[in-house]
Amino acid sequence: MNGDSADEGDGPLVLLVDDDAAIRRSVAVGLELEGFRVLSASGGRAALEAVERAHPAVVLLDLTMPDLDGLEVLRRLRRAGDEVPVCVLSARDEVEDRVRGLEAGADDYVVKPFAVEEVAARLHALLRRRPDVGTRALLRAGDIELDARAHRATRGDRELELTPREFALLAVFLRRPGEVLDRQLLHEEVWGYTFDPGTNVTDVFVGYLRRKLEADGEPRVIHTVRGVGFVLRP
Repeated sequence: MNGDSADEGDGPLVLLVDDDAAIRRSVAVGLELEGFRVLSASGGRAALEAVERAHPAVVLLDLTMPDLDGLEVLRRLRRAGDEVPVCVLSARDEVEDRVRGLEAGADDYVVKPFAVEEVAARLHALLRRRPDVGTRALLRAGDIELDARAHRATRGDRELELTPREFALLAVFLRRPGEVLDRQLLHEEVWGYTFDPGTNVTDVFVGYLRRKLEADGEPRVIHTVRGVGFVLRP
């Protein structure tokens, strides 16, 4: 594998993927000061090999690489069923770029240039809260049902093919039907952010969830409350 070895230690292992050696060195030093162990890879193919070999706790992934770009790395990881948290690093800061990263399976998106302290905070947030549906095994509202133990969600007789993050988001709505949930609460409940992530990640995933809930022409149940957030009205 074309990469650098992680130092031994007790901190969570971060796989840092970037084709710029100077960025790898500076970010690695900063993350190590924040308590992480860092394994570096200089390209997309090396990153996939490192994930399979080292099983990192979280991945920090640049999008622009010469051999295999970050979006394709993400797609391959998710197609293989690997749900390791991934934070994208990118110089692309348009909304469309962020959405593409999230659609490919990213859990967070940080735009270059960035402060290492901010990146470390985001990584800690990803590690602190994996998707969690709470303590109740069976949640139901109207014709929507979610079974946490079976990791199965349905609307009527139709099974919903949800990603882990969509599943966790639906669970939050089902636990609080009729209650208007603001973005900050959803950030905390689903992503573990205790700060403004600086992206429209919640709006994007609500959009994904709506499309799956309404795929057979069913009426809308997740509504936008302008200026506040979202509400499930079954």
